[in-house]
Amino acid sequence: MKGSLYSSKISEPYAQALMGLAQQQNLTGVFGDDLRSLLTLLKDSPDLSAMLSSPVVKDEDKKSVLRSVMGEGGNGYLINFLMLLVDKRRIIFLEAICEQYLVLLRQFTNTVLAEVTSALKLTDTQKDQVKEKVKQLTGAQSVELVARIDGDILGGIVIKVGSQVFDSSLRGQLRRVGLSLGASL
Repeated sequence: MKGSLYSSKISEPYAQALMGLAQQQNLTGVFGDDLRSLLTLLKDSPDLSAMLSSPVVKDEDKKSVLRSVMGEGGNGYLINFLMLLVDKRRIIFLEAICEQYLVLLRQFTNTVLAEVTSALKLTDTQKDQVKEKVKQLTGAQSVELVARIDGDILGGIVIKVGSQVFDSSLRGQLRRVGLSLGASL
């Protein structure tokens, strides 16, 4: 159900409402950071996701876990929003709501999401260079980078921004050479 149309029809209004609240309170970035952390936690902990989406677990237990996950210093508005999701039985859409909020935040801040695949782990300097190149290519104010390692590309990098793919990997270059040789035969 996570990627379904039904899920997006429910998650979008909640994410938009949360964005509206964040804008009113000047907390768009704070909410973004908190939701990124929560999203990482949900993806890294299948038990937490299962517990939150379980109809057997009592709402009070879900609320208690969410309060402890958000911590003592957690933003009150965001905690109240999470409690509302539990009360409305929409907590099963938490991951989709977080992702949709981050999409709205990127639009609000003119930030693009760039997925970078490389054969080896990129250094901070290389990441900064990739961000600058993506800014030049897209005209965005800032770049959110998601780095992945894939030894199959042999060397170089592949950058994906939206539907655009910039392939400067060794595997991609070999494939292009092979195609040109096949076309010239």
